[in-house]
Amino acid sequence: MILKLSFQKVLVLIILVFSFSVISGAKSIDLTSPDQKIKVTVLLNDGIQFSVQYNNQQMILPSGISMQIDGMDPLSVKIKKTSAREVNEMIHPTVATKNAIIPDHFNELEIVFRDNYSLIFRAYNDGFAYRFTTNFKKDITVTEEKGDFIFADDFPIYFPKETSFFSHNERKYIYTSLNELEKDELCSLPALLAPEKGPKILITESDLSDYPGMWLAAGGSNSLYAVFPKAAAREEQKNDRNMPVVERENYLAKTKGAREFPWRAFIIANKDGDLIESEMVYRLAKPNQLKDVSWIKPGKVAWDWWNALNIYGVDFKSGVNTETYKYFIDFASNYGLEYIILDEGWYKLGDLMTLNPEIDMEEICTYGKSKNVGIILWVVWKTLDNQTTEALDQFEKWGIKGIKVDFMQRDDVWMVNYYTRIAKEAAKRKMMVDYHGAYKPSGLRRTYPNVITREGVKGLENCKWSADITPEHDLTIPFIRMVAGPMDFTPGAMVNKHENNYSISFTRPMSMGTRLHQMAMYIVYESPLQMLADNPSNYYKEPECTEFISKVPVTWDETRVQDAKVSDYILIARRKGEEWFVAAMTDGNERELNLDLSFLSEGAHSMVIFSDGINADKYAEDFKKETREVKSGDKIKIKMVKEGGWVARIK
Repeated sequence: MILKLSFQKVLVLIILVFSFSVISGAKSIDLTSPDQKIKVTVLLNDGIQFSVQYNNQQMILPSGISMQIDGMDPLSVKIKKTSAREVNEMIHPTVATKNAIIPDHFNELEIVFRDNYSLIFRAYNDGFAYRFTTNFKKDITVTEEKGDFIFADDFPIYFPKETSFFSHNERKYIYTSLNELEKDELCSLPALLAPEKGPKILITESDLSDYPGMWLAAGGSNSLYAVFPKAAAREEQKNDRNMPVVERENYLAKTKGAREFPWRAFIIANKDGDLIESEMVYRLAKPNQLKDVSWIKPGKVAWDWWNALNIYGVDFKSGVNTETYKYFIDFASNYGLEYIILDEGWYKLGDLMTLNPEIDMEEICTYGKSKNVGIILWVVWKTLDNQTTEALDQFEKWGIKGIKVDFMQRDDVWMVNYYTRIAKEAAKRKMMVDYHGAYKPSGLRRTYPNVITREGVKGLENCKWSADITPEHDLTIPFIRMVAGPMDFTPGAMVNKHENNYSISFTRPMSMGTRLHQMAMYIVYESPLQMLADNPSNYYKEPECTEFISKVPVTWDETRVQDAKVSDYILIARRKGEEWFVAAMTDGNERELNLDLSFLSEGAHSMVIFSDGINADKYAEDFKKETREVKSGDKIKIKMVKEGGWVARIK
């Protein structure tokens, strides 16, 4: 029997009245999603297991989960009580990456055990999640957490293979199958299971705090198992930025005894585009902890490092110097970009308080303010750790708007806490944070919304030294890495080549794919602090493309994926206010897609279109611009050359 009690707007509490057999130790308890398509069955025998069905199709077989706390026998599965509730409310995100309003509708089951711990499962229409909670008066030491995930078949998997826990988490996705993986082969998150029949399953986590990040390893026999880096016992500093753990403790975390542990999230996508539309990681995260968020201003950034400050047609020597950065500020001001960044070179490595003698920071900041352009500074994490207070206080005096913190390469408990500590310290001084050399987003951006974006993705910078950033890679990351949260991929290359004539140049880099393939990234890729990677001189040469890029919003009121296939193509429409922006991208194949404009309001609309030019199959920078009048219900045929793209702005 289910009894519903309404209170506090749309929150509905459901009290489950179990039969005597459940209370006295039944073998299983079921939880279903609001639309009844997902069923999670929690099995309680000698330990805890769960299994999952989607539309009556078995997706996950009984899979064991547990937590070990130092000084205790394995936690018992003797039930003290159970409760359930339904929540159906709306979240208004501080920084609206996909949507200005996020529906938060789930059914939840909590099982309270006699050993002062609980297990909570939530079932959404787009997946499910579970977490442990503990209720001890004293601090505890967590020595182990287990998650052995057994799937219904030898599912194909997009596997971001890693060699160790010391990693930027910038990986290519190996497309293989569960049983083709070598035993104990390691990967970072998110990872995507892609059954040929049935929905896809993306595995990640949310609300990560005072605890190490979760990784996965191949378990054989259709399985993966959770792996966690244990706490650091000894580190070895190699230089100003690399500080790997060389000896570990025998525990995961020493932490509060009464707390909630991270959510283990399984996003289930019936269509590939559902992955991009999912907001589960954000919904599961702890709500905003900052009182004043008025100063958090998303925007675009003119970036110096990718293009090696290779400006030209000027009467001064370009480089890491005041005149060059004033030129960047002028460019940003001319196109309405909110920020510029000073990347590596502005300070003496190892000491944030010693500036490059060619840099006059006060002059740069004053000039930026006069042009309504904010300044963001790159810093190495360890140097910032050593000089946190004095450096951030100085940045505040200069009027710095944000910091880009780089090279952490770890997610043990100390480093996870470092992310939170820097987010808090930056917020005190009204600064945004962009984490590079970082693990995947795990909910911190909701809790501390000044954490505006992060890397943890194999991005465009790799074009400076490799041919890894292929159009296929470009069309894989939105369905996997971006599902966890915004990604600072840093698009915007204005030198574009097809794979057959692409070349590597560290100081004059180029991208693989057409000009429109790059332009489409500004609509497809989510980052509330979105970089323009190329140099202003190249952008000035292409004013039509630059003007379009500059007008693409970095936060959205509504997102709709019309058509998509992982690694192959995407067609997406996003709305900001009364305007819609549409983008399409394709892999190494020519492609035609059909855009349905039924989402438009009534009346006539002006549609500015950029498409691959007639010769873009040979000369990747060729594009065509046109304007046409459209109305709701119109159908537009989109044609893309291999490695191509397409964008439109609809007013």
